Amino acid sequence: MKKLLRILFVVLVAKPIIVFWLGLTIRHRERLPTRGPAIIAANHNSHLDTVALLSLFPLEDVPNVRPVAAADYFMKPGFMRWFSLNVIGIIPVSRGGVVEGVDPLAECYAALERGEILLIFPEGSRGEPEKMAELKSGISFIAKRFPTVPVIPVFMRGLGKSMGKGTFIPIPFFVDVFIGRPFSWTGEKTSFMDRLREAFAHLQKKVPAQPLE
Repeated sequence: MKKLLRILFVVLVAKPIIVFWLGLTIRHRERLPTRGPAIIAANHNSHLDTVALLSLFPLEDVPNVRPVAAADYFMKPGFMRWFSLNVIGIIPVSRGGVVEGVDPLAECYAALERGEILLIFPEGSRGEPEKMAELKSGISFIAKRFPTVPVIPVFMRGLGKSMGKGTFIPIPFFVDVFIGRPFSWTGEKTSFMDRLREAFAHLQKKVPAQPLE
């Protein structure tokens, strides 16, 4: 049932919003993983970021794609919790590190062991529209544990303008998605994070600039 709900969400909501309402240009779609385990690391400006990323995958692969999201925001009791778990298929992660001996990334490890594809926003939370914040190092712990799993950087422009933090209705604004070359664990946290920053900087230069006014 959960798999069907996720597919229906992409068919009835994600694709109509991203492809038809906003408009979408994708560069190097062929670099997206066709199967897991894999990690997609994307910049984060909008709640539409996850919707846009899900819309890039073939429908049969959607149930295998698991967005990583903040538990304190998405796991509040009520509809949000049900929707996040059953329709979006998030993996909730508690921010703040290990609590009472429980690794907050344990479910991420389990997902990769099952051969799933993680969607991770290394900035941690939505920042200012069309501006990247400093990257958090949580992704490095996952990459270190799975050193052969590919990390695919993705840079998106336009979603922060269309539906930035504090807004709830998407404004028609064209979206560019640029998919970078996969890389894997570099052997050390600092060099890995530097490699990821370089990948985002490289992609950001390639995506056409859009005016904020």
